[in-house]
Amino acid sequence: MAAKPNVTDLAVAERADLHALVTSLSPEEWHRPSLCEGWTVRDVVVHVVSYDELGWSGLPGAFLRGGLRVDAVNQHVLERYADLTVPEVVGLVARSSRPRGLTSGFGGAIALTDGLIHQQDVRRATGRVRTIPEDRLTVALDFALRAPTLPARGHARGLRLVTTDLSWERGDGREVRGPGEALLMAVAGRSQALGELEGDGVATLARRLGAVS
Repeated sequence: MAAKPNVTDLAVAERADLHALVTSLSPEEWHRPSLCEGWTVRDVVVHVVSYDELGWSGLPGAFLRGGLRVDAVNQHVLERYADLTVPEVVGLVARSSRPRGLTSGFGGAIALTDGLIHQQDVRRATGRVRTIPEDRLTVALDFALRAPTLPARGHARGLRLVTTDLSWERGDGREVRGPGEALLMAVAGRSQALGELEGDGVATLARRLGAVS
């Protein structure tokens, strides 16, 4: 029986890929809208590692200032880095190679899953396609469906998710099938991935994402 992957090690590898990605972005791409609604590519990159710098001690204050609302807390933390130049953002990513604080939670699954989704927010927005290693994608798919701050559980409720490129499927009900990355992005709320999915459950998922009336 194969040993379970060390999730923190997977998160570290994902962050290494993120660093390689951000060093390749053009000045224009940093300001391009990402798939994360309302955020530019720069915003997304900063967000991925911003909680590391905040640490455990800074969390209570950040959550209070954000009124305990996840979106507002994320925005508050993001604004702390508003004055960073692009080279400084790249440096922030470089010194955050290993998850710390909140992102190290659940054995590194927060850093891996949040980081993987957001890296795809950037890659899809800039046309930088990649093949995500299967071990990282499988862990992220599993954790997304139980992560307390992601909408994936509600979006996937009553649906059967089936990957066409991995040995992974979860749930019961109407089927939604497609590449694992597209499934992950869709249940995480990215309607841009819906066109890559098939099955009689896609319409239900699209309604939940607000993609159809």
